[in-house]
Amino acid sequence: MGVLNVTPDSFSDGGQVRDVSSALERISEMVEEGADLVDVGGESTRPGSDPVTEKEELQRVIPLLEKAVPAFPGTMFSIDTTKHEVARQALACGVHMVNDVSGLQKEPRLAELCASYQAILVIMHSKGTPKTMQHDPDYSDAVSEIVTFLKAQAQTAEKSGVKQIVIDPGIGFGKTLQHNLEIIARLGDFCSPGYPVLVGASRKSMIGKLLADKSGDRPVNKRLAGTLALHYHALMQGAAILRVHDVREAKDTLEVFKAVSSFF
Repeated sequence: MGVLNVTPDSFSDGGQVRDVSSALERISEMVEEGADLVDVGGESTRPGSDPVTEKEELQRVIPLLEKAVPAFPGTMFSIDTTKHEVARQALACGVHMVNDVSGLQKEPRLAELCASYQAILVIMHSKGTPKTMQHDPDYSDAVSEIVTFLKAQAQTAEKSGVKQIVIDPGIGFGKTLQHNLEIIARLGDFCSPGYPVLVGASRKSMIGKLLADKSGDRPVNKRLAGTLALHYHALMQGAAILRVHDVREAKDTLEVFKAVSSFF
């Protein structure tokens, strides 16, 4: 899953996509590099970010999706949103998946909406809002609590008629470095309920902290090797989807993993 943020303030690539034309060029690059799915987002969810209005988010994503979906018929598209109207208009454009970082906490009606379009629903765990989620997040047992939440939300979505559900533990969304490492190490626990698991660790701050030196955290643009290490471990634990910024490198990692795994 290649990431396409049409935002001015996303943590990794905010502001890089300036208009529909440049966005289409970036999609073309990702597809050529091996992306099976493109996740389009019009609202930054980085820690500390402020929400955007529904109107602004619609203006950022819908004109792009109206052109992108028919232009790349062999590619699946996902809309990264927590807003019902944004998801509805994106699905009307032909988007295949709704990626809800609130895990149906903010807008439960997304489940019924996905059911009506026979769309895939990604349910992610997050604690708090992007503005507040990194303010001392606390768990008694992070993995167990998150698995329980995701199972409950997935079952709620199934009752609403959603047939295809993906779960995401939400690395970096209301978690400390220790919580994030525990999630990666115990990713098999998330796979055990039987839903495909999406992992979004690409370039995240946990990598910057793990690779910090005397000058501070590793900068975002120098986190590729750490990202690929996490990707490989996630694949070993059973991850079904990797949400990535560096598509070609992630695809190479996947191909090597598949080759080695063929001997198991």
